Amino acid sequence: MHVYFWGTRGSLPASTTAQAIQEKIFKAIKKSLSHSLQTDESIAAFIQKELPFPVRGGYGGNTSCIEIRGQEEYVICDAGTGLRDFGNYALQSEKSGRSGSSTEFHIFMSHLHWDHIQGFPFFVPAYIPGNHINIYGYHADLKQAFISQQNSPHFPVPLKDMKANIIFHTLEPGKTYDIAGLSVKGIKQNHPGDSYGYRFSKEGKKIVYSTDAEHKREAEEQGYDFLGFFGDADLLIFDAQYTLADAIGVKENWGHSNNLVAVELSILARVKRLCLFHSEHTYDDETLDRFLDDTRKYLKFHADADPLEIDLAYDGLEIEV
Repeated sequence: MHVYFWGTRGSLPASTTAQAIQEKIFKAIKKSLSHSLQTDESIAAFIQKELPFPVRGGYGGNTSCIEIRGQEEYVICDAGTGLRDFGNYALQSEKSGRSGSSTEFHIFMSHLHWDHIQGFPFFVPAYIPGNHINIYGYHADLKQAFISQQNSPHFPVPLKDMKANIIFHTLEPGKTYDIAGLSVKGIKQNHPGDSYGYRFSKEGKKIVYSTDAEHKREAEEQGYDFLGFFGDADLLIFDAQYTLADAIGVKENWGHSNNLVAVELSILARVKRLCLFHSEHTYDDETLDRFLDDTRKYLKFHADADPLEIDLAYDGLEIEV
């Protein structure tokens, strides 16, 4: 399986500015002055090997949307603004088949806050007759949330006018489902209005998607439910929107976790790879890069722990599991 990240920001989309781009260009040109860049190949190598990630790229600005690849049908988690880019990609994919054929989509919703559903009105496959779009979630008002955001005066096209066959499925926490070739199980999380994490398993591999979840003192107790849910995950995608100072300070009880508890829980649950997710929308690329570096440095305090690889999600990241 592969996980592709279409949207990774938390709370609302984060755009860049002309000034930020100019600063990246300035740093890149300044760094290049000591290099002889005479060919396209040398320029490409310089960009990849000499420029730090915040200069040569960026962490993106779309809100939550990931794709789990490796199935015949599309599997998505959350419908943030990243869903728009995914939809455009899907239209060009071989899975979409020839003209007139239908495509199957499976969208798993963590919860119904706006940053997790706001991409759906711009999801082009939902406007194409014959497509089948299955939307799964644990909230009783799952369908109504999608209807409401497209009602007037919020959006010009109501949900009922989308031409695809859109079906809403209400799931039961703790129950295991077989969907699109994956074994799927959910868990209730601490977040205003409740959110739910998902565990996807296939052929001995396990991916956990756990965003919009706050872990507090109970996380220190033996038998904490999430240790079993995260247990031996090949990839844990974890809400780490805050620093520890924010999480236990002014933003306590806001429903999000921090990078340090992400490391602690990953070690206890024997996670193989941790991907920090739902990044703070006010952080620029350099701040997020320091955030990742600080997290990796914190891991070094656990020198006796099993090896743990740590990433920070960005729009366009792909991870093989």
